[in-house]
Amino acid sequence: MAKAKLILYRTQTCPWCQLAEEFLSEKHIPFEQKDIGEDDKARAEMIGKSGQMAVPVFDINGKIIVGFDADAIQKALEEK
Repeated sequence: MAKAKLILYRTQTCPWCQLAEEFLSEKHIPFEQKDIGEDDKARAEMIGKSGQMAVPVFDINGKIIVGFDADAIQKALEEK
């Protein structure tokens, strides 16, 4: 799990994004976050990966998860 590369695409006003960040922090899961509300390049990158504008979006080793789903996140982190 420590080798997983995780990017969290989020906005500052999204309550689900805040829950996602808290979940990752509580589990001590390292992640990079990109604020699509402030960063046009990150927004375009997220849309290219997910095909959607909804947040949060997780990129876990190339696996895309749209929305906060703790079980799906945990499962993706355990896959290699």
